[in-house]
Amino acid sequence: MANNASARKRIRQTEKRTERNRMHRSRVRTFLRKVELAIAGGDKAQAAEAFKSAQPEMQTAVTKGVLHRNTVARKMSRLSARIKALNAASA
Repeated sequence: MANNASARKRIRQTEKRTERNRMHRSRVRTFLRKVELAIAGGDKAQAAEAFKSAQPEMQTAVTKGVLHRNTVARKMSRLSARIKALNAASA
């Protein structure tokens, strides 16, 4: 247990920050889930639309420091490649 004021303050700050990070991470996962479902359904237009709405959420998570920029870059690259392959497979 914290014994001084600064330690108590740090605990309060950590709790707030953890809650905020959890919110952003959950939001990103929700958007990614929508993209994954659209890809699994084979609907290229819906997948592209879901991906377009997921990109700003992922970038926001990077800006807020919730996710690393290379992680987001890798995820976006792989998703866009899967969407592009979906188009090639249906043609």
